[in-house]
Amino acid sequence: MRMLISACLLGENCKYSGGNNRNERVLRYAEGHEVIAVCPEVEGGLPCPRKPVEWVGDRVLTRDGDDCTDAFSLGVRRVIERMSGERIDLAILQSRSPSCGVKEIYDGSFTGVRIPGQGLLARTLAQMGVPLMDAEDVPD
Repeated sequence: MRMLISACLLGENCKYSGGNNRNERVLRYAEGHEVIAVCPEVEGGLPCPRKPVEWVGDRVLTRDGDDCTDAFSLGVRRVIERMSGERIDLAILQSRSPSCGVKEIYDGSFTGVRIPGQGLLARTLAQMGVPLMDAEDVPD
């Protein structure tokens, strides 16, 4: 099985804060499978660390109003180009991320309020028919 996995879940320091979201459950689940690590935010040219962003309408903004939508779009395009011609059996993505959120994202108020929705990479992969799994739903 070939899996596309958010790089932060694998322990790569690409999270907005400069850290990662290393997830032992995801690592165990991926054992013995081919893994493609992705971080569309970094692939789109955003620095690490960087200001946190949320979806505000159809734009990806920082709390200060800096627009990161183009970088997000570029990063997703680069991920899709990189996997072009590759069969992806499953994508395991970071919960609530503006790029990778599978079921929920933050509401754009920067207050921690969650709403149903998907990040840009998750939405794009779903439209391509790639099965998605939220990191929080990976079985033990």
